[in-house]
Amino acid sequence: MDKDKQIIGVDVSKDTLDLYSEDKGHLKVSNNEKGFKELRKHYGKDGVYVMEATGSYHQQFATYMYGKGISVSVVNPLSVKRYIQMKLCRNKTDKSDAKMISMYGASERPKLWSPPSVYIEMSIAIQGVISKYLRERTGLKNKLHSLTSKGIKKGLVIQSLKRSIDRLSKEIQKLEEEKERLIKEHEPALLSNLQSIPGIGRKTAMLLISGTNGFRDFDNHRQVISYIGLSPIEYSSGTSVRKQSRISKTGNPQIRNHLFLCSFTASEHNKQCNALYERITAKGKSKKLALVAVCNKLIKQAFAIAKSGIPYDSEYRSVSPTS
Repeated sequence: MDKDKQIIGVDVSKDTLDLYSEDKGHLKVSNNEKGFKELRKHYGKDGVYVMEATGSYHQQFATYMYGKGISVSVVNPLSVKRYIQMKLCRNKTDKSDAKMISMYGASERPKLWSPPSVYIEMSIAIQGVISKYLRERTGLKNKLHSLTSKGIKKGLVIQSLKRSIDRLSKEIQKLEEEKERLIKEHEPALLSNLQSIPGIGRKTAMLLISGTNGFRDFDNHRQVISYIGLSPIEYSSGTSVRKQSRISKTGNPQIRNHLFLCSFTASEHNKQCNALYERITAKGKSKKLALVAVCNKLIKQAFAIAKSGIPYDSEYRSVSPTS
């Protein structure tokens, strides 16, 4: 990022954008093309617009600005949150958030953003619909189980529930097949290499590829861990105040949940993960903590494989001294 460029912090919500720069102050506009044109007139086209990744709300604005040749940076919300905490900022408004994002951008100079490939965007859209259908199917299954446990096993309601569950299952299967087709067409080697890691299955490999843009959006595995929400958080003060460590859970919950399921298999069949798991539990730490560490190890292995283009090798030794 050019250090001489004006940094405009952008706090994104569904309907509005709050913006702030040290040079031209605060501006609030609608989160639509009319608002985008208004802010371009106010701030010009030579600045860098820094915003948090906020699901689909930031996507339209970031894509619009990129299409106009204007620099954009999309950052992890957890990084901004920690920066705000470090600055001891107690105010929490859209205006103050935009100012803090601007300060974060000026201090950290995050790398510039470019939109992911069309197949990545399609894969993400497909996964979003799959997740919605899975939630709906789970609700219907729970309702069916509730009725059958009361002895209601026949009738129109039972038939309707079963038809709806079957329909959703077929739709989910079609969407998963389409997602797999897209990724196999564009990332066949990466998909195959990720599945070579003991513990990483086909669905998790596809989630990692679509959720990280094939790991192109990250410079190291720690950034991926933070993005997914598996960074450990420790709370302690002096000798008396110690709370149980936990993970941040600020990030992609779908990848996080899949990785946690993978950690059970990896802790047994992945040589490095097994050694890590045994080392942590031998110290008297909880099994859950050990499994989270295994998740992070899997991310480190996946990142290394994505960057090197080489399949998993159980005898490989990293130059990094840390696990």
